[in-house]
Amino acid sequence: MAFSVAFRGMKASRLTVIVAAVAMTGACGGAPGVAAQRVADTESPHSPAIDAFLDATLPKGPGGTVVAARDGRLVHCAGFGLADREKAVPAGCDTAYDIMSITKQFTAAAIMKLEMAGRLRVTDPISTLLGPVPPDKRGITVHHLLTHTSGLDDEQGGDDYEKVSRGRMLSVALKSRLQSTPGAEFHYSNLGYSVLAAIVEKVSGAGYERFLARELFAPSGMRQTGYVLPRWRPGQIAVEYDEQGEPRGRPNEHPWAPDGPYWFLRGNGGIISTPRDMFRWHRALEGDSILSADAKAKMFKPYAYVGVLNGGKYYYGYGWGITDTSAGTAIEHTGGNDWSFGDFARFPRRKTMVFWITNHVQREGKWNLEDLDAELTLGVERRASG
Repeated sequence: MAFSVAFRGMKASRLTVIVAAVAMTGACGGAPGVAAQRVADTESPHSPAIDAFLDATLPKGPGGTVVAARDGRLVHCAGFGLADREKAVPAGCDTAYDIMSITKQFTAAAIMKLEMAGRLRVTDPISTLLGPVPPDKRGITVHHLLTHTSGLDDEQGGDDYEKVSRGRMLSVALKSRLQSTPGAEFHYSNLGYSVLAAIVEKVSGAGYERFLARELFAPSGMRQTGYVLPRWRPGQIAVEYDEQGEPRGRPNEHPWAPDGPYWFLRGNGGIISTPRDMFRWHRALEGDSILSADAKAKMFKPYAYVGVLNGGKYYYGYGWGITDTSAGTAIEHTGGNDWSFGDFARFPRRKTMVFWITNHVQREGKWNLEDLDAELTLGVERRASG
C-alpha cells in the first residue's frame, strides 16, 4: 500500500503532501515518567531490526534520519547517508530538516491553544477575526481553513520564496475566486494555512513563530524547532539535493524575511526541526499538558472526506489526515517539495510513532523515496512495535 495522496500544481514549486490521521480522543496514554524522558532526551538508540530493514529497503544515495518510539520511549533514532555531501557531514538524530507541510499540525495546535484560552472558536467566521471580507468569503470559518474546506485556491498564491507580506497574502486570499462554497468540498490549501497563521498573530498579538515557541515548543522541550529563533550549530541544518543530485542549499538560505519565511510559506510549511524534537512533540501529544484531551479530540477527528486510499476512506482533521493501516488507525502527515520528503505517523492503538525524513527524495531514473513511504513507515512501525 501507499499512504501518498499528492496535491500538485498548488504553487510554482511542486508540493506533495501525504496525510493520514485518526478519529480518536487524542491521547495514546499517560505521559512517560521522568526517567524515561531523561533517557529519551540524551540517547540515540539503534534497533538492530530497524537497521536491517532500512539496509534492505533504502537505495544507496539519499541522506536522512529515522525515528521510532514505543510507549513514550525512543526505540530508534539514527541517520542514514549524509546531511551535507560537500562537507561529508553524516545525518543523525539531531540533524535539522525542513519538515515542510508537517508544519500544518503546529498551526492547527496554535489555533487549539487560542480556543482553549477562550480567544477564539473554530466556528468563528474569519470576518470576526480578520475584519471585513468580501461577500463570498463571509461563510468561511476557522474550521473550514483547518480542514481545507474553505474553497481557497492555491493557484492564486505564488512561490514559497516570493517576498510577500502578511497583508499582501491576506489580500490575495480574500480577492481570490473560491473553488467551491465554504464547507462543501475538500481542496488542499496551503494559502488557507497561511491565513490561519495570520489569525494566530492577530488574535494572540505575538508573531507566529514566537507564539509557537512559547505555547508549544518550549513546554514540549523542543529546543531545536522553529524558523529563526533556535540556535542551530554550524552545519546542523541539512543541505537539500535535487533530482540530479545537485545541492540546493539549506532551507533557511533561500529568500526569507528577518523573522522567517515570507507569507506564501509561513504557517503552511518551512518549520525546521530535528527528529529528536519531533519525538518530543509526539510525547507531548501523549499527555494533556500542552493540548487538552478535548482539543486533541478535535484535531484528530475525521471531518473532511478526501477520497478512497488503498481501498479505505481517507479524511482530514485539523492539520492531520485519517486512514486505517495494517498497524491500526494512524495519525499522520507528510510534507514534500522538489528536494526533500518526510512522514510523521502516530499509531495510538500500538502506542508507536514513526518519523522519517530525507534531504534527497529522488534521483532521476534511479529512485524516489516518496514511492517507498508506506513500506518504510509501516515497516519501521512493525519492528518498533515488536
